[in-house]
Amino acid sequence: MNDCIFCKIVRGEIPSYKVYEDEHFLAFLDIHPTAPGHVQVIPKEHHRWVWDVPNVGEYFEVVRKIALAQQKAFNTEWILSKIVGEDVHHAHIWVFPNREVNGDAMDFEVNMKKIKENM
Repeated sequence: MNDCIFCKIVRGEIPSYKVYEDEHFLAFLDIHPTAPGHVQVIPKEHHRWVWDVPNVGEYFEVVRKIALAQQKAFNTEWILSKIVGEDVHHAHIWVFPNREVNGDAMDFEVNMKKIKENM
């Protein structure tokens, strides 16, 4: 989809702080984070809803991988996820630690590295 902001991120037209990428999925830091390390996990192919993603089991395995890395990176067991889909009309799952844990800051470079190092 040409106007979709997430499709533009997938195509590299908009920069992002990528924490994970494979053939089908991309995970990057949210530009307006709810907490340090707030990640959006999206399918690279445009689908309106999470429930439309054909390989939804693989999708949730990627989300799980991100959540486990966040637990280690931010030294917390409390990782939240959210699926709504009203802001951006491209399937996406929010995965983020509960607010500011252990004094972590909203530093994109640092938080991207912390998550990647724990995958």
